[in-house]
Amino acid sequence: MAKRPPVAESSYSHIASKKLRTELNRHTAQASRAKALQEDAELLLTNEGGKIEVEGEMERTWRVEQDEIVQGAGQEAARGRREWKLDGGPYRSRYTRNGRHLAIVGRTGHVATFDWMVGTLHSELQLQETCRDITFLHDQSHYAVAQKKYVFIYDRDGVELHCLKSHLEPTRLEFLPYHWLLASASNSGYLKYQDTSTGQLLVEHRTKLGACTTMTQNLHNAVIHLGHQNGCVTLWTPNLPHPAVQLLAHVGPVLSVGVDPSQGGRYMATAGRDGTVRIWDCRNWKGAVRDWTLRSGSDVELEWSAKGALAVASGGGVNIYTRPSIHTPMHINTPPPLYLTHPIPNRPLTSVRFAPFQDILTIGHAAGLSSIIVPGAGEPNFDSSEADPFENKKARREKEVKALLDKIQPDLITLDPEFVGSLAPLSKLKATTTGKSTDIPFARLSRLERLKISGKADETEESSENELDDNGKKISREERERRRQRGKGKSLKRYLRKQRKNVIDPAAVTIRKKLEKQREEKLRARMEAKSGGEESRKASALDRFRRAPS
Repeated sequence: MAKRPPVAESSYSHIASKKLRTELNRHTAQASRAKALQEDAELLLTNEGGKIEVEGEMERTWRVEQDEIVQGAGQEAARGRREWKLDGGPYRSRYTRNGRHLAIVGRTGHVATFDWMVGTLHSELQLQETCRDITFLHDQSHYAVAQKKYVFIYDRDGVELHCLKSHLEPTRLEFLPYHWLLASASNSGYLKYQDTSTGQLLVEHRTKLGACTTMTQNLHNAVIHLGHQNGCVTLWTPNLPHPAVQLLAHVGPVLSVGVDPSQGGRYMATAGRDGTVRIWDCRNWKGAVRDWTLRSGSDVELEWSAKGALAVASGGGVNIYTRPSIHTPMHINTPPPLYLTHPIPNRPLTSVRFAPFQDILTIGHAAGLSSIIVPGAGEPNFDSSEADPFENKKARREKEVKALLDKIQPDLITLDPEFVGSLAPLSKLKATTTGKSTDIPFARLSRLERLKISGKADETEESSENELDDNGKKISREERERRRQRGKGKSLKRYLRKQRKNVIDPAAVTIRKKLEKQREEKLRARMEAKSGGEESRKASALDRFRRAPS
């Protein structure tokens, strides 16, 4: 009999609602059970990502050329080493989430999408105008192109479907698959989000930092990272009109930004015109974890692989660095150990893309595209319910419907996605309300009660419920209301009413204290007059020697 996964015990005894407490216990049990099953499922992942290993201490992996890697790799892996010579360069490329389909766009307007594994061409267009970027939408059936003036959406056959005229002069495109949002950065300095499921322009943010030509997304929390001309890197979400984080990363313009998907979006790499590459920890932003200077002063492109390998394309070649050395803090300006290098004479190098679930790196340059093999860069295991490279037409349709049903609202995009489903921490400050024996957290009290506890409540014109008249009888509600209207026209009362704001005025506080003291003296005088002045006096130890009144 199979052993049942353990269920973590959690206590929500502080919650008064029995229904809510039962629901939270059920969610906690399901989360702990899913975590235990996921650990058991790791035994079924038999494929492992291997790297190049050298035999001697004097040998280095970066000395191994692509011809030697192709000869040592299998026939299936060797197909990834290709050269596409095209005339519409420089080119940029983009893969689908399952890594099977590739879209390319040239600066002069050459656009093509195809299945690179079998060599099937889906569509090829000659747009005869400047094109700056391309991206697939939810799958290979639709893709968007950032053209000279607007963003255009095409289907798999290359038929124009939509012209997004609200996206003026776009420079970079990103698609958020779990939110069905198409984000674009433009020369006008705007970041715009378009909902591709409804066609609605969700929001547009004015960055106020000029033209933006660098953009990427954090796959872990769907936050957009922008690089600007003044050396700043900003992090944006649809629900904030200002950047969630603004970081001065470089002295000159930021050329490229990349986020590491292997560590849950913890590390970010930036490259600037000052010729430096810096690695940042997105959890604290207390300075660069590591930085080094490049030899060439040309444009730089960065890209992270699924296993944490960083590709840096600059000058006439591409350098690949691997973890853990690239994440190791280093306070001196020295590059990490080089893993692989590949020279490319066709300048400029405009894009680098790792193929998902493959050890392949595609480099876009002026003469076309080049694909090289980077052993150990890709994730060897894939989830068929998430991204299946071998899905058929029926599976693609079912996945599209399921993705629409599971669409996440853009309001949930935050820097910390773990806050969803969590409870607010209990307040340590508690107060006992009048007439109740239970302690209530300070945050759950009403506004008037919180002001009374903190001593900021305005009680100058409030009459007490237990106020007595001259005869010692309790004043009725009508009498209290009639007395409240007395003296409304006095100058002192008018002054206090004008000062009844969220501003602490020393003069008003002094007057209120004076009125409170007068009210207490009047009440004490009435009580003494009622009891003859005896009961109001406090008892003393010398009262035993007093003579009884005759």
